[in-house]
Amino acid sequence: MTEGLATLENRTFEEIAVADSASVIKTLTDGDIALFAAVSGDVNPIHLDERLAEASPLRRVVGHSLWGGGLISGLLGTSGSAAPRWRPMASS
Repeated sequence: MTEGLATLENRTFEEIAVADSASVIKTLTDGDIALFAAVSGDVNPIHLDERLAEASPLRRVVGHSLWGGGLISGLLGTSGSAAPRWRPMASS
């Protein structure tokens, strides 16, 4: 059943160089905010209620700050020179 699956091989701290870099471009959508609210349990109206958000100092719905943290985690884990190396699992 594990045939064709890949396993993650992390890079060690020593393998990451100062000049290594990676980037990601992502537009935060209403759908992203709704999904993050659902999985995180953070359903504060400032994230979901446009009418309430218009009355706030920011005047619009605000994305979850940890959504950005998730992007950083994903970036470090899956792309650029800091990306882990993938190798096929041995079949048994």
